[in-house]
Amino acid sequence: MLMALVGAGMVAAGPVLVYEGVHGQSMITDELTAQKITFPAERAQLPDGLKEYAGQQVTTGSDAKAYADLIAEHVAKATGGKTYSQVSEEWIAGGRKDAQLAQVRQTAFMGETLRGSLLSAYQAEQVTWLVIGLGGLFMALGAVAGVTAYSMRPRRIVVPASPEALVSRHLPVS
Repeated sequence: MLMALVGAGMVAAGPVLVYEGVHGQSMITDELTAQKITFPAERAQLPDGLKEYAGQQVTTGSDAKAYADLIAEHVAKATGGKTYSQVSEEWIAGGRKDAQLAQVRQTAFMGETLRGSLLSAYQAEQVTWLVIGLGGLFMALGAVAGVTAYSMRPRRIVVPASPEALVSRHLPVS
């Protein structure tokens, strides 16, 4: 009985997980679409691995990751390959007076902040795929548990009232 209840609960939870995963993906797409982020139209302006995105709007988590990769290249070019913390340390060590270094620091900060936001969208999309997969798994495992519980149910045995009842059914009497 417990296995049947667990199976029924899993079968019921599966569609909820699938719905929530699909709903989450829809929210990600809506938010990214509203941001109106578009890759440069010229393929020549994009690194080799991102040329396929030329002129495309960022609408999915995967698109967001690709755009974050583009930002990473721009930040690396602007900072000479240094991280925000390295540029910031250099700026602080120089007495916070170098205006050009301050601008590079600001560029690195803004780029890394944008990258982080876009990578969060990518990560959220990956989590929604996990939730959808778990929903499908719950439904399948719930069905297996239900079928197993049904096959393991106690069989009802009817005991005849007398040996004569067995004879009347043409069964041998021992």
